[in-house]
Amino acid sequence: MKSFWKRAIFFEVEDAPLILIVDDSSDDVMLLKRAFARAGVANPLITVSSGQQAIQYLSGQGEFSNRDQYPIPSVILLDLQMPDGDGFDVLQWIRNKFPQGGLLVVVLTRVEEIKKINRAYALGANSFLTKPSNSEELQELINIFRGYWLLRNQYPEKPDGKTAGNIGWGLWK
Repeated sequence: MKSFWKRAIFFEVEDAPLILIVDDSSDDVMLLKRAFARAGVANPLITVSSGQQAIQYLSGQGEFSNRDQYPIPSVILLDLQMPDGDGFDVLQWIRNKFPQGGLLVVVLTRVEEIKKINRAYALGANSFLTKPSNSEELQELINIFRGYWLLRNQYPEKPDGKTAGNIGWGLWK
């Protein structure tokens, strides 16, 4: 088990809540992972590349059936435009499966149309962010995301019955 000690915060990496990235762009995923690392976010990141894969992951089906290896995430970063089920399909599935909430869903997409923004919120998105056009702006966005969603926000009980509290114990900066 890996342990880290940095800037007076000690944690076990295996205990850090999971962030699920749902995005079909391998370039965007690579940039997101780099930005999270630079922001000091040590939470495990798992990626899937389609709406169908996201639903399979969240429902524990197929290759994602081992919940020790593929636990329910605390945060989902969700692109809207993907093959095999778009982000709207995933949002609707999540809110039907977990109507009481407990899963934080942040839409992170290039879409800026107000109708789609409104639809995402109507389907239960907790936040809607537009992907920046360059890596510096993405880094700034992830730094803000880290501060708000991972450090300061308090979470309700997770769908598995565990209290989520604050999920920032996976941070090391």
